Amino acid sequence: MLKPLSAKQWNFTTAAHLLNRAGFGGTPAEIENLIALGPEKAVVHFVEYDSIPDPSPDPSWARPDPEREEKFRELRMAEPEQRQKMARQEQQSQRQRMIELKHWWLERMATSPRPLQEKLVLFWHGHFATSMEKVRDAYLMWRQNELFRRMAMGNWRRMLIEVARDPAMLIWLDQAQSRKEYPNENFAREVMELFALGEGHYTEKDITEGARALTGWSYDRQNQKFVVRPFAHDRGEKTIFGKTGNFAGEDFLNMIVEQPQAPRFITAKLWKFFAGADAPEQLVTALADEFRKADNTFKPVLETIFRSEEFYAPELIRAQVKSPVQWLVGSVRVLEREMPPPMICFGLTRNLGQDLFAPPNVKGWDGGVSWITTNTLLARYNEAATLVQGDVSAMGGIGLPNKAANPMIERRLQNARVTPVNPSSLFTEKDRASKETLVTALEKRLLQSKLKPKQEKVLRDYLDGQGELSDSVVLNSIRLVMSTPEYQLA
Repeated sequence: MLKPLSAKQWNFTTAAHLLNRAGFGGTPAEIENLIALGPEKAVVHFVEYDSIPDPSPDPSWARPDPEREEKFRELRMAEPEQRQKMARQEQQSQRQRMIELKHWWLERMATSPRPLQEKLVLFWHGHFATSMEKVRDAYLMWRQNELFRRMAMGNWRRMLIEVARDPAMLIWLDQAQSRKEYPNENFAREVMELFALGEGHYTEKDITEGARALTGWSYDRQNQKFVVRPFAHDRGEKTIFGKTGNFAGEDFLNMIVEQPQAPRFITAKLWKFFAGADAPEQLVTALADEFRKADNTFKPVLETIFRSEEFYAPELIRAQVKSPVQWLVGSVRVLEREMPPPMICFGLTRNLGQDLFAPPNVKGWDGGVSWITTNTLLARYNEAATLVQGDVSAMGGIGLPNKAANPMIERRLQNARVTPVNPSSLFTEKDRASKETLVTALEKRLLQSKLKPKQEKVLRDYLDGQGELSDSVVLNSIRLVMSTPEYQLA
């Protein structure tokens, strides 16, 4: 169990699998570079990212607002009509910042020299699903995103504590309003059910007593920071997981991590995210043991996963449905193009069913085959035209529930422009020497595998109906491959 993959098994297919799963895919040249490293060094290349400089700048507004106190004062003193106007301006500013933040993160996923770090940030964002719809502060959403980046491979105990104290989470699960007279149970419930243990591994009593332990952990809205309010904390004895004491917030979270189910739950979820399938019981046990040996730290577990033969099982390779973000970021990378403008990205991801910083509920996105519906599959095919040929009209709307209420956004989308892909940067003269060589080059770059016979026939029939392999024909061919079922898998 968890035996390292041998050098004999390291080839284009397995290297591409690691690039797709530990990152967001990439070019044939990147895959060849990984092959040259060998399996051990290739895994180190991803996991030891702390040694790689990351020059990504923060959004210009991602810092505490020095005028926040004055704005609060003006808001309190304003007349009702002026207060409403100020509120509308703030809402408009937050909407614009969120569009910028989504684009900033997508750009970072596509270009970061630390792809595994960004992939883990995406995992944690879905795991601790927090939505701007309730938080309503782009700065706080950015701060949480940075928390996930900083703690991505760190200690589980420390991460749970940091997340519990994160301002966005304090607002999202109502912990900021919890006090000894009226303990709010939302975070206490979700930290056990969704974040750390799973259903059936705690009792209702654990929830109510855990909520009491967390009272006093709150949010200073004016200064945008976590605060402990001693007067709001319940200092009475609590009984949690069968133990009795005057427990506080950290005690409760530490007790969760100590539960036998804790390492099984989180390592199984990590395996499913990266491997694309549920882990069998024996594998879950092995991963949990590795996690405990590493003192509940993720980095050694991730190294073990990416080195293991089980991770490269034939049934796992090219069998994971790409999430909309994986589809977009991966497409940008294999097409070697720039990320489309912010409004286009906003529309692309919403149409495909994954609006970053706005998960559908506290459980996050279901993932897997749920990404594919008749509507979203058609949207992927249409939006391939946007990425390849710059055809914005193929996108349609941007998936808003009431477009008429967002005329400004619709106008900005219509005015946006996307540069087409440059075929000469993707395929050499040798690749375009014949239709046969072009098909092979398309498969290698876009799929890292062969097309199914039915889809291959469609592509060949199209090429047979053309004359020379002009740029237009090559672009249409790329779009055809991106519109196959195979391209939706990684």
